[in-house]
Amino acid sequence: MNVLTDVPNGNQTVNGVLPKAPWHALPAAEIMADLGTSDQGLDPAEAKRRLEAYGLNEPPAPPPRHPLLRFLSQFNNTLIYFLLAAAVMAAILGHTVDASVIVGVVLVNAIVGFLQEGKAESALNAIRDMIAPHARVLRGGQQHDIDTRNIVPGDVVLLEAGDMVPADIRLMRARNLLVNEAILTGESVPAEKHEEPVADNVALGDRFSMLYSGTIVSTGQATGVAVATGDKTEIGRISAMIGEVQTLVTPLLEQINRFGRIFTVVAMAMAAAIMAFAMLVHQYPWVDALMVVVALAVGAVPEGLPAVITITLAIGVQRMARRNAVVRRLPAVETLGAVSVICSDKTGTLTKNEMTARRVATADRESTVSSSGYAPAGRIGDGTTVLTPTEREVIRAALLCSDAQLVEKDGRWSVLGDPMEGALVTLALKAGLHPETERGTWSRIDEIPFDAQHRFMATLNRDPAGGSRIFVKGAPERVLSMCARQAGGEATAIDAAYWQARIAAAAANGERVLGFAAATAPAAMERLAFEEVETGLVFLGIVGFIDPPRDEAIAAVADCRSAGIAVKMITGDHADTAAAISRQLAIADDPRTMTGAQIDEVPDRELGAVVEETSVFARTSPEHKLRIVRALQSNGHVVAMTGDGVNDAPSLKQADVGIAMGRKGTEAAKEAAQMVLVDDNFASIVAAVNEGRTVFDNIRKVIAWTMPTNGGEVLSVVLAIVFGLTLPMTPAQILWINMITTVTLGLVLAFEPPEPNVMQRPPRGRNAPLVTRFLAWRIVFVSILFTIGVFGIFEYAMRNSLGEDTARTMVVNTMVVMEIFYLFNVRYLHMTSFNLRGVLGTPAVLTAIAAVVIAQFTFTYAPFMHPLFDSAPVRIGDGMIIIAIGIVMMAVLEAEKAAMRRLGALRPVEI
Repeated sequence: MNVLTDVPNGNQTVNGVLPKAPWHALPAAEIMADLGTSDQGLDPAEAKRRLEAYGLNEPPAPPPRHPLLRFLSQFNNTLIYFLLAAAVMAAILGHTVDASVIVGVVLVNAIVGFLQEGKAESALNAIRDMIAPHARVLRGGQQHDIDTRNIVPGDVVLLEAGDMVPADIRLMRARNLLVNEAILTGESVPAEKHEEPVADNVALGDRFSMLYSGTIVSTGQATGVAVATGDKTEIGRISAMIGEVQTLVTPLLEQINRFGRIFTVVAMAMAAAIMAFAMLVHQYPWVDALMVVVALAVGAVPEGLPAVITITLAIGVQRMARRNAVVRRLPAVETLGAVSVICSDKTGTLTKNEMTARRVATADRESTVSSSGYAPAGRIGDGTTVLTPTEREVIRAALLCSDAQLVEKDGRWSVLGDPMEGALVTLALKAGLHPETERGTWSRIDEIPFDAQHRFMATLNRDPAGGSRIFVKGAPERVLSMCARQAGGEATAIDAAYWQARIAAAAANGERVLGFAAATAPAAMERLAFEEVETGLVFLGIVGFIDPPRDEAIAAVADCRSAGIAVKMITGDHADTAAAISRQLAIADDPRTMTGAQIDEVPDRELGAVVEETSVFARTSPEHKLRIVRALQSNGHVVAMTGDGVNDAPSLKQADVGIAMGRKGTEAAKEAAQMVLVDDNFASIVAAVNEGRTVFDNIRKVIAWTMPTNGGEVLSVVLAIVFGLTLPMTPAQILWINMITTVTLGLVLAFEPPEPNVMQRPPRGRNAPLVTRFLAWRIVFVSILFTIGVFGIFEYAMRNSLGEDTARTMVVNTMVVMEIFYLFNVRYLHMTSFNLRGVLGTPAVLTAIAAVVIAQFTFTYAPFMHPLFDSAPVRIGDGMIIIAIGIVMMAVLEAEKAAMRRLGALRPVEI
């Protein structure tokens, strides 16, 4: 009995025999012998034995995780520890409202994370669902309709147009076979397939003798032998790569975790030092010293900061959803703002995935065709010249020698049939030829279907005068070889040099080219035979096609470059095509192109330098995409990867932000991505980057506002202990300040709109600190200003014999007023706040200030608040002094900001 074994290159064979070459490079007969099968298929008993030996034809299912473990794992994060610590602190101090809010935020995050967990498993399931449910096979010479999971290596599989390929198959017979391999190669045009072997080292997109699991048969029929099933197929290998890729921690979470650890150590050390100082130097009883430490902790711990940061991210998600970008994971909003490189698939992402006839060349002249897509808008030439007879004959031949139809629905044009034939129908409409009228007038009598072997299609049509005419389209070099002369021009002989130049020019622009020819046939001819078209035709001309760039993608790429973001095109398409599109998109000043085969020759240690200088990667496989993304990440880049096919799923998951296309994207790509573009619009990425940068700006503003206000409280307590002074605020009053301002003034910064220059700054580095040198200076400087204001107003009240309760009430109001004015200053970190937009504020800012003012009036003048917080009424004149302190502080900070800008220390990327 034959025994199945696995071999290193993923092939499956029998008796442990290793094929002399990959399946696509071996003759079909030799493969049949290696696999122990025949053109009659496997014996049913042998098929059963192989199924038992090798297993089902499906990707391996990952081991399930218990839901409870998945839920608990959401709490295993330093940011969550920080939130919970803040909640415990607030609860210990009796601040149950703050504690409840923080715990609620933690639970919401855990639930969302629980629902979004297991993206790798979901991606595998999406790939598994793409496998065709049933397939026709030959077993024992009889056709059987079987579950695709029961296909085994050696099965002879029968396929026709519309079928999804159920396994990796080596072709035995192919007739007029075109296969849509876009999910694996990114090619927008179906690939021609034939049974002849190809070179063993060709890229996946050039393995014309192979069909791959999950691809779609567009036209034709095929018979082949299954050579790989389950996890040994191309889709199976992609599934394995998705399972192996580890999800990266986002830059924000890295920084929050690092900040939380440092802050915890510093706060604990400071509290211990102050408690020791109070007991040893000032002889404080340990209970009183502990109360000082509690006051210090209340001032130091920014209990609302993590919650406000989370809310800022959530607001970013909502804003991006309104701009057609659906975020699947909360921190991805901020991460996108840090992106320094976008690796984009070409087909359907940067291009329209709609073939367009771009040029028509005859012996007389060459004309360009305007507009793009399938919509019949645009013109041929400059719009002022009339089509030559030869041009009209080329376009008529193109229309009559095609079967595609255009469909318009809701203003959007699409094609039924081959994309290139659809482009020819659009070309005819631009030339003023109506497809239905022309096809009716020039009725088709017979045809020779396109076949990958002879590389042309021919039709026999009845002309309006009752005669017959033959039209041929195909690969230009093939059609030229069938022609005796050319139409138009001064000479009738074929000018081979002229046509080679025209074909080369089209190829240099990334265009695919079809040649067209015609001949007069006897009026009585009813059947079209090969011998009728193999010689003696008249060559009419060529048409060049391209999948054009999206108009909005061109502008989006320009915006990315102005924002300091490099765009890399990674595609399975041909190098010339990719290079031409990259030049049209202006991805780089002089885009360098590299193929997958060239990438294979570069070791990992050198790839980092290579990818920095290369803008276009063509004929790539999933492994190439992963290597490119990893190499960029090793250089310190924050990488976003866009894509829509199964082949993009591993690199989407590896990237810091995976961005899938919502309309044309496969489920596998969507599940692996962190964000989905609903409108498949590359321009939406620019909007997402804008929102991401705004989110991070706002998070820094929250920190820049929260830490100095807490720092002022801490510094006031520390100085009071060091110099043996009366505490200017009680722990309850400090907690009041934190509660009333954090949920109002601190939160409104999450709603701040983008600053005007947000997209003119270079991206921040992957390891850029959350608290930069400028923010660290700001925290210290503003903390000192707050401390001066606190002791200044406290000393003023005590010298005027207003009493300790009134003095402390004035301190609380001074802190709040300074925080309000500082809020206006911190809203613009990169420019002055003295402008109309800055003074007027936003509705959120004005609402928050109104709420704080009402709360402070209640704190100061409501009798029931006095015993709770030891507060007392403040005179109107003293209140005006408090407001003046706030104005002076803002003027000082604006002068400091202007000085920093003049000195060049306030670089945008470091703020």
